[in-house]
Amino acid sequence: MSAVPQTFTVKLPAIRNEPMYSYAPGSVERRKLAEAIKEIRDHGPYEVPVVIDGKPVKTGQLEEQRNPSDHQHVVCRYHNATDPALVTQAVEGALRAKESWETLPLYDRLAVMMRAADLLATKYRYKLMAATMLGQGKNVWQAEIDAAAEAVDFLRFNCKFAEEIYAHQPPENSAGSWNHVEYRPLEGFVFAVSPFNFTAIAANLCGAPAVMGNVVVWKPSPSAILSNYFMYQVFEEAGLPAGVIQFVPGPAAEMAQQLFARPDFAGLHFTGSTVVFKGMWKTIAQHIDTYHAYPRIVGETGGKNFHLIHSTAPVRSTAIQTIRAAFEYQGQKCSACSRCYAPKSKWPEFKEHLLTEHGRITVGPVDDFSHFMTAVINRPSFDKITKFIDHARAADDCEIIAGGTYDDSKGYFIQPTIIVTTNPQTKTMTDEIFGPVLTILVYDDNDGATESWRKAIDLINTTGTYGLTGAIFATDRLAIVDATSRLRHTAGNFYINDKCTGAVVGQQSFGGARNSGTNDKAGSANLLYRFVSPRSVKETFVPVEDLFYPHNVKD
Repeated sequence: MSAVPQTFTVKLPAIRNEPMYSYAPGSVERRKLAEAIKEIRDHGPYEVPVVIDGKPVKTGQLEEQRNPSDHQHVVCRYHNATDPALVTQAVEGALRAKESWETLPLYDRLAVMMRAADLLATKYRYKLMAATMLGQGKNVWQAEIDAAAEAVDFLRFNCKFAEEIYAHQPPENSAGSWNHVEYRPLEGFVFAVSPFNFTAIAANLCGAPAVMGNVVVWKPSPSAILSNYFMYQVFEEAGLPAGVIQFVPGPAAEMAQQLFARPDFAGLHFTGSTVVFKGMWKTIAQHIDTYHAYPRIVGETGGKNFHLIHSTAPVRSTAIQTIRAAFEYQGQKCSACSRCYAPKSKWPEFKEHLLTEHGRITVGPVDDFSHFMTAVINRPSFDKITKFIDHARAADDCEIIAGGTYDDSKGYFIQPTIIVTTNPQTKTMTDEIFGPVLTILVYDDNDGATESWRKAIDLINTTGTYGLTGAIFATDRLAIVDATSRLRHTAGNFYINDKCTGAVVGQQSFGGARNSGTNDKAGSANLLYRFVSPRSVKETFVPVEDLFYPHNVKD
């Protein structure tokens, strides 16, 4: 006899954002992280298996994940699930694990995820950071933000949001009956496809559906295999039952085609390119008559994010925020600032501060903690980004005022590049680059601040098809109010006098609309609602004695 899912709430301890360490010279955390980096380097290439039903599977179809800063350094060799039969085995194993997992009391599911968060914050913190640095090219601070703090926050706050969802019950009951809502997991399995750029996103893509009782087939990015495998091991050590999350590196297109054809496909949780996501959506649509239920499609797909500067903006602070937003993690954030609109009246001062701060940036390997930037992720990314730089160099309407050079002899290093253009529709102002390239349009504000400000706003509104993040910088409150209102649909995450990157779980839930995704807001309860199918239950306590209602009685 199957257990009945627990529908009443539990009370978690207070959930707060994970404190972040500074890694200052001489600190304990700096020493421990350096030791973890050395340990992974000295270990030699790790061998990462496919994991199905908690058991490692070595397919013999080996691929390599290399260090972007030193492409001769193989971080790990991993087994690919190229055999469709193995993918089927992963799905079937997940479905077998489903009944016991989804009927597990909420307390126990939350306990697994809370323990995973604590393990990640302590025992595995430096190991996961080191794998993220060496394998994905993050410097110390970016790894701390991602693989430590944000990953922990996702796990803990998802538990808090799950608790709140389960506590949301009908406020009214008729006499002689009682109502409640059961938050059922989806009927089938969820396919999670994670990107290279955030270890925390990978943890959330599989962890968020799982905490709500779903089972997940997880396909990690080839450029983030080692950190993602360590993350899987954290889940395993935390007590996640075998089969609830199946760790299946493999060819994305082939896996998607196979999984989307199954009647028990219940949901997609995706972060990646717009083109890939649209292709997946089309494939799902082709199989719509096959499915037991309409699949939930959740995706975040990138952006062409902006900074808009008003003539009253604090210039130096705005320049620093723009440099950070454009060049932290080599511009490989979905939220990175890629286009900037600066007023002519402030341009000389703004340019001076930009060039001064740009001149302080050094680019080099991750194990030298002093570097602000490291290498971009891989050869295809390097080639794509440098083509944008070369295009700007050859264009009559563009001028490279900083950076513009690159070198792939040892690692995939690209100097942070600042372009000034006179063409608001030039390629680097409209296309997603996903690299350390910032293009600035200087708009003429000599015709009156209000009119020019509104023209700049209109230009942002009509440029490109993305809607992820954006920021405005101003001290004039009327200008702030005007831009906030008129730019309502240009960004799902909107910032005032702050950079357009750095959303914090529990503070700024993340996601955008237009071509930036389904805007289901990772880091909020809204996301978790996408992975449940509520059932309203009414129980009547007093038997009915008569067929007729009072109005049926004759006068």
